[in-house]
Amino acid sequence: MNISGRYYVEKDCIGCTLCAETAGENFKINSAEELFFEHSYVFKQPDTEEQEALCNEAMENCPASAIGNDGDSE
Repeated sequence: MNISGRYYVEKDCIGCTLCAETAGENFKINSAEELFFEHSYVFKQPDTEEQEALCNEAMENCPASAIGNDGDSE
C-alpha cells in the first residue's frame, strides 16, 4: 500500500522492480506471497532533491506508466 503523499503506484504495476532499483529509498516491492503477484508501492515520499529526481526518473521510465505524481498535494 502506498504511503499518502504526492507519489503513488497504481494497480497497473507489472512488478518489474525498475522503480525500486531506481529510487530504492522510496519504492519497495510487495512479495508475491502477499498479493499473489509482485507489485511496487511508495513506502516513503521523497524528502531531498536527489530522491525527488530519482522518483521522477522512475515515473518517467516505468514501462506500465503505473507511477503517478499529484504535484504538491500531501
